[in-house]
Amino acid sequence: MGQAGCKGLYQSLFDYKTEKYVIAKNKKVGLLYRLLQVSILTYLVVWVFLVKKCYQDTDTSLQSSIITKVKGVTFTNTSELGERLWDVADYVIPPQGENVFFVITSLVVTPHQRQETCAESESIPDALCYEDSDCPPGEPVAAGNGVRTGRCLRAGSERKGTCEIFAWCPVETKSRPTKPLLSKAEDFTVYIKNFIRFPKFNFSKTNVLDTTDRAFLKSCKFGPKNPYCPIFRLGSVVSWTGSNFQEIAVQGGVIGIQIEWDCDLDKAPSECYPRYYFNRLDNRFSETAISSGYNFRFAKYYRDAAGVEFRTLFKAYGIRFDVMVNGKAGKFSIIPTVINVGSGVALMGVGSFFCDLVLIYFIKKSHFYRDKKYEEVRDLEVLARMAESSQQRVAPDAAGLAEQPEVQDGGGAQENGCVCGQLLQPARLTLLGTAPSSLHANSFQQPNELDTNIPYSTNKETEAQRGQVTCSSHTADKWQSWDLNLGSVSLELSSSLPGYLALASPPFLIRCLP
Repeated sequence: MGQAGCKGLYQSLFDYKTEKYVIAKNKKVGLLYRLLQVSILTYLVVWVFLVKKCYQDTDTSLQSSIITKVKGVTFTNTSELGERLWDVADYVIPPQGENVFFVITSLVVTPHQRQETCAESESIPDALCYEDSDCPPGEPVAAGNGVRTGRCLRAGSERKGTCEIFAWCPVETKSRPTKPLLSKAEDFTVYIKNFIRFPKFNFSKTNVLDTTDRAFLKSCKFGPKNPYCPIFRLGSVVSWTGSNFQEIAVQGGVIGIQIEWDCDLDKAPSECYPRYYFNRLDNRFSETAISSGYNFRFAKYYRDAAGVEFRTLFKAYGIRFDVMVNGKAGKFSIIPTVINVGSGVALMGVGSFFCDLVLIYFIKKSHFYRDKKYEEVRDLEVLARMAESSQQRVAPDAAGLAEQPEVQDGGGAQENGCVCGQLLQPARLTLLGTAPSSLHANSFQQPNELDTNIPYSTNKETEAQRGQVTCSSHTADKWQSWDLNLGSVSLELSSSLPGYLALASPPFLIRCLP
């Protein structure tokens, strides 16, 4: 690279480039642009900042602890259990008070079981047999109660029987309950204590009202007007899910209690309180579905006076409550604010892009706006070669034209917007190519008069003003204008005048824009 090239590269480091803007006087496109701007601004202010609060830094790593405590008593009198009083130690499993607890509402009781041999239940398909060979000894009965002994037991003269098993006998035979045992359980209450912490902001909170009144938790009940009382009536919790307590108590079910924390830490801590949501989680779409309900088995063991071990088997039906906690906390931060404001400003460019598409492609005069927006710039060397070629082509046509007198130096700048004399040197303006309509340029105003050699003439006026030449012509009821700036020549013509204009002495090449 030569010395001149290095110097040019060095000087270009300090150049400043700016965009060229074209103002389109089109009311429809302008209205569309303003509507897009208002829509984007509304989205940014209302949705991004007011609704989603994207100016905040958030913490979703919630740390939570749940403690539950059920209270209530009821009395029953059944043939299997006799008269019995039920308290929390009898019907709540597990008793530790975790985030998942189960309340018994119905029972199927099989008392006085002991380990011995007996016939398997006829309701077990794998236990059916016709002869002893169908009951291989030592093999367990699939989905049954014990292991086979090798004998097939038949009642009387029946051909089909069941395998003899070694199990806790007698085996369970009763089917599902038809009514709840603890029908009064809907009046039981559960106390749900929730502690939460957002580690990013070191913020802790509980769902219990911060008060010194010891009687508060003994008298309050949760409701829309008392969100800080975490004591819930079981019947109300089930009804809030859209279910009936007496129906779900027969075969059981699963209830979800969702505690939602959404804390705006830019406000007072008292504004951060939990919201509760209740849903039924088990299959409730079909009352006869085999998978509906919730139950499990447990036993209580004892020994008689002879030391023989017995047990009472319970198949418990009831309602399982799952307490789930999630949430987030937000606090103002400059980083997300700047990011979202920048994104909103960038979205403003979408309006300009869309309006540009409409302006240069979809409206009637799109070609006119497209020509104004996009300008083709050629290399100086290419322009010089084209100017030289143009002079050679027009030389025969210009040979017969008379020479015009030179313009004298006016001695400085003139008033009324006239150009300095040294800028208006004698020149020959030649039109290259064909012109379907007439073009004129036969006179200049003060300070000096400049004659031009153009093979087309009209009686219209051409004016010389400060540092530039403004030419005007009238063709087909349409005005055309262009500027000729000395040293940096530009020309704008409509499509009705294609070709090039060459300004000789000194030579310049001016492209006629299509």
